Parts: sequence; C-alpha cells; structure tokens
Amino acid sequence: MVAASGRRRRWNADDVPDLTGRTAVITGANSGIGFEAAKVLAARGATVVLACRNPAKARDAVDRIRAVAPEGDVSTLEMDLNSLASVRKATDALVAERPVIDLLINNAGVIMLPYGQTEDGFEQHFGINHLGHFAFTGLVLNAVLAADAGRIVTVGSNGHRMGKIDFDDLAFTRGYKPLRGYGRSKLANLLFSYELQRRLEKAGAPARSLAAHPGGANTDAGGFGGDSPARRKVKQVIDRVPNPIVHSAHKGSLPIMRAAVHPAAEGGQYYGPSGLLKMTGRPVLVTSNAASRDAEAAARLWEHSERLTGVTYPI
Repeated sequence: MVAASGRRRRWNADDVPDLTGRTAVITGANSGIGFEAAKVLAARGATVVLACRNPAKARDAVDRIRAVAPEGDVSTLEMDLNSLASVRKATDALVAERPVIDLLINNAGVIMLPYGQTEDGFEQHFGINHLGHFAFTGLVLNAVLAADAGRIVTVGSNGHRMGKIDFDDLAFTRGYKPLRGYGRSKLANLLFSYELQRRLEKAGAPARSLAAHPGGANTDAGGFGGDSPARRKVKQVIDRVPNPIVHSAHKGSLPIMRAAVHPAAEGGQYYGPSGLLKMTGRPVLVTSNAASRDAEAAARLWEHSERLTGVTYPI
C-alpha cells in the first residue's frame, strides 16, 4: 500500500480487511502474539475461537478482547497439545460446532524446557510445538477445506536455524539441550508447513498453508513469567523502551496476521519482521534456511508424524 506522499507505508493491523462471516481458530491465544492476533481479528468481525489448555486464562482473554471489541464473537476451546487425547476431544467438539474454518493459526508453543515428555511419551518441544499441531491440523482439515479459501498459518521462529532433526532419535535421548529441543521443533514446524502446501497443491485443494514468525516478541512463551496483571504492566514498560531486537507482542503478531489475511499472500510463503536480524520491524516476506526447504526431509517427517500421532490427512 502506498501512502499519499508516494512512500510505501508499513503494513499494520489497520490493513486487516473486514472478516465478517469468517471463522478463525487460534491455538495458545490467551496471551502473547496469539492474543494480539485474536483481538484484531475479533475487532474486524471474525468469529474467533481461542484454543487453550487453561480454561480460566482463556475466559480472561475473552473478557479482555470483548473490552476492546464489544461486538466480537469470541469463544474458547479447551485443548492441551501435551495430550493427543485432549487434541482429539477438542477437535470433535470444534468441528461439531464449526464445520467451516476459514483460518487456522497454529500459534501455541513452549520454549527452553528441561527434558521431559508429553502424556504420549514425546519430547516436550517436539510433541507440543510440532506433533500436537500436526494432529490438530489433520483432524480439522476437512473443516478448513470446506471454506472458500481456507488458510493454515503455522508460527515458526528464527530458532529453526539452530534445529537439526535426527530421525534415528526423535525422542531426543542423546545430547539434549533445551535450545536444541526448541530449535528442532521450530524446524519441524516449517518443514510441516511447506510440506502441507505441497500436498494441498497436489490435491488441487483451494486452501493454503503459510508460515510466519514474530521475531523478538515480548511474550510469555512457554508460560514463563505468568500472565498476571503485574506481569502485564512490566511488559508494557518493556514495550515502550526502544530495543533493536525486541518489540511488543502486538508487533510480533503482525507477520502472523499478514500471512493469515493479506490478499496477496500465497501458499508456501514465510513472513517475519524486516529489521535487524529479522527480530523487529514491519511484517514482510522472509526466507527460512535450506534445511527447512528440504522436501525429502519434510516427507520423511510427515510419515513419522502420521505414525506417532495416528492422524492421517484427507488429502
């Protein structure tokens, strides 16, 4: 978009179009970039479902969204990506009520956890950040395909550049370090997003799969620091202090929203901040590393993900 002065202005939340009649589902939307995205989408008329593991925090998020978007149609869905049983139960409830989903944002995630396993025995970063979303997306995909032009946006991270997937040790029993676990899960997110787009194209499906990352967003990823009123005040102070590699959760949500709603966004694209180290700045098209674009590795990861989750895709 070009400003009156002739200079191209920065894409921002004001560019989100009217979304009346469209349904958006966002995982982990009770705080951080997921909450910021939900707030804007609701204000633009979308029906928004907050898929969260903590019902109390999700209800509080709904109240905060309605404070700025009183007419917003916002509801909650209890889902814990730590448990495939919870994912399946949540999916059954969701598609029964929302048979058409226009926008799915796979946002929830954990970071820098000590070694631990999910309810199903997966390393936590890989199980929650990747496998939980892989299962959820596959189980709701028919509802996305029922939309005129559904979009699936998977939230990645600059951390994917530190990731390496050892297919002989997906349980990460050797050489585990929290940062390696996180990086591996974010690499998996991008491999999944790009492979999903390839499969949608091969099937001739109208839906699109994109990815985006928030850069250095000031959030409570993984639940660290809590989400108390006091913590929010601290975050507000931090957000007002200029920092070349950290920006607000709202600004961090803009690449995700651009991938989700921009008319020109295409399947297989990756959005992120434009500034220093791709940590802050306006939301633009960015590139991910070569490992994330490895189609052979992506297909192999897909096969393992289907086996581990028991979820096969209807395409």
